[in-house]
Amino acid sequence: MSASASASESASASPSESASATPDASPTDDGRAPSSSPTFPTPEPSGSASDEAPASPVLMKDGDENEQVRELQARLRQLKHFDRAPTGFYGSMTARSVKSFQKKQGLTGTGSVDETTWQRLLGASRKPTADELKPSTTNALDAPAPACMTGRVLCISKESRTLAWMIDGKVVSSMDVRFGSENTPTREGTFSVGWKAREWTSTIYHTPMPYAMFFSGGQAVHYSADFAARGYAGASHGCVNVRDRAKLATLFDQVRVGDKVVVHW
Repeated sequence: MSASASASESASASPSESASATPDASPTDDGRAPSSSPTFPTPEPSGSASDEAPASPVLMKDGDENEQVRELQARLRQLKHFDRAPTGFYGSMTARSVKSFQKKQGLTGTGSVDETTWQRLLGASRKPTADELKPSTTNALDAPAPACMTGRVLCISKESRTLAWMIDGKVVSSMDVRFGSENTPTREGTFSVGWKAREWTSTIYHTPMPYAMFFSGGQAVHYSADFAARGYAGASHGCVNVRDRAKLATLFDQVRVGDKVVVHW
């Protein structure tokens, strides 16, 4: 082939063929022809497990019962996220209040308290006073029945849903209570404490009845974890439920067998 023909063939080469003859298209180190397919760098992962921030540990959650939960509830109450007296029991109502606070703070509404939620709450509220942590009652006491005005009396009002521990007409302490349903009503009248049991389980319903003070057959004043968790959304089987375990424990030690019990409207 002549030199002119070679030049002509070179000139007639298509643009794509000419473009492919780039400096990169040189033999590889091992002498092989380079691949015609371009190669791309492997993308770096956006983040490895070691680069991610560890999950904040849960400090308080549904089912917990301690003094830190009581402080949590008192602080939430200051901020209008919790509308009842602190009980120290973390139930569904507390979880809803925590979720409300979290959403207000732009946090994920888990309903459980992690370190981030707790620090935000500490910054948004002040240290609760003793009365805020353990107020006498959520519900206001009404006028005691005449039978409550003399002696040592557990004066229980269905109207205000409160129990007032009274001695000679003076209120020593008070707490919120709930009663039986329409099918299992709490009996009204004047009774006396027949016997007490610090730990007791119902032989009929097989549910715990801590700090039970029996006053009318199987009906007793006792602590109720269900009342602490659900409030007035539930009812007892006839007993007088108390939701503040610590306050009832103190009352239990003060009440004697034979003390008067008055249940009234």
